Amino acid sequence: MNKDWRKVLLGPKEPLSKAIEVLDKEAYRIVLVVDESDRLLGTVTDGDVRRALIRHCDMDTEINKFMHKQPRTAHIDENRTRILEYLKDNNLLQMPLVNNDGVVVGLETYRHLTEKSRYDNPVFLMAGGFGKRLHPLTLDTPKPLLKVGSKPILQIILESFIDAGFHRFYISTHYKSEKVREYFRNGESWNASIEYIHEEEPLGTAGALGLLPDDIPGIPLIMMNGDLLTKVNFELLLQYHKEAGGLATMCVREYDFQVPYGVVSANQNRIEKIVEKPVHKFFVNAGIYVIDTELCRSIHRNTYLDMPDFLQHKIEQGEQVNMFPIHEYWLDIGQMEDFVMAQKDI
Repeated sequence: MNKDWRKVLLGPKEPLSKAIEVLDKEAYRIVLVVDESDRLLGTVTDGDVRRALIRHCDMDTEINKFMHKQPRTAHIDENRTRILEYLKDNNLLQMPLVNNDGVVVGLETYRHLTEKSRYDNPVFLMAGGFGKRLHPLTLDTPKPLLKVGSKPILQIILESFIDAGFHRFYISTHYKSEKVREYFRNGESWNASIEYIHEEEPLGTAGALGLLPDDIPGIPLIMMNGDLLTKVNFELLLQYHKEAGGLATMCVREYDFQVPYGVVSANQNRIEKIVEKPVHKFFVNAGIYVIDTELCRSIHRNTYLDMPDFLQHKIEQGEQVNMFPIHEYWLDIGQMEDFVMAQKDI
C-alpha cells in the first residue's frame, strides 16, 4: 500500500483550487472525497478537473459539484494481484481501499503495483523558429538553446518527457539547425533516441509533420513547440486523448479578457441590459497536441501548413478534435519579458 495516502483526502465543500493543489503536489493523481468519518463520497481525478474547467467552473466551485460520485473501490483484504488485473482491465490508475463500513483505509495505484512506465509514442519538438522577438539573444543562438537557469529551453522540455517515460524524439530544425544537432546529437547522453527533421524552408507548425519517416509507430504522437515551459502531465494527456476518441487533441488554456467599459445590450434604441466591465473567458491554443499518426501521413511533404488551419480543416470535414484544458504551469517564451519571467520561475 502507498504511504501518506491520507494527504489526498478532502471534504466535499473544499474548492476546485484545493483539488488542483492536491493533484499537482501529491503523486497519487487522485483526490478522495470523504465525510467527517472518512467514508468515501467520491473521487476527483485530472479528467474531472478538466471537465469542470471546460464548463468554466471557477476556482471556488465545491468539489461535490464535479466529483465522480460512484468510484470503484476494493476491500482492504482484496488480493493485490487481482487489484492490478482490475486496474489493467478497466484502464484505471488508482483504487481506493475501504473497510466493511465504506471507510477509506488505504489507496493502491497502478504505478505502485507495476514498474516505471515507458511510452513508445513519438514526441515531435518544433525547434526551427527564428526567434526574432528575442533579438539580440537569438542572433547567434537559436531560441531553443537559450538557457533558462543552467539549461537550454529545449533540454528542459526533453528531460521532462524523458522523466515521464518517453524515449523516442523527433526535432524539427531550420534556423541555425547545426547548433541544435551539435548539442543534442542522437540523444544518447539522455538514454533517448533523437532524429532530426530539417525544413529547408519554414513549413509551419503542421507542415513539418509531413517530413516524418514512414516507419513511425502507428500510435498517437505528441507535438510541442520548442519554446514552452510547462508542467503538463504528458501521461495524463495521452490517456485523455485515448479516452476522448478523435484524431487529435489540442491543449488549451483559459484566457480572461475584461472589457474596460460598461457594455450595453439594446433592442433598436431601447437599452435592455448594462453590464459594467464584464469579463469574457476564452480557451486559447497552448501549443501542445496529440495527433494520430494517420493525420501526419495525410500531410503532403514540403507544404506550408499551420496546425490551427490543419485542425480546422479536419473539423470541417467532420473529424473529431478534442481539447485538453491545462491548469498547470505554462509559459510561452515568445518575447523578452517572457524570457525574463522564465528565469525567475525556474
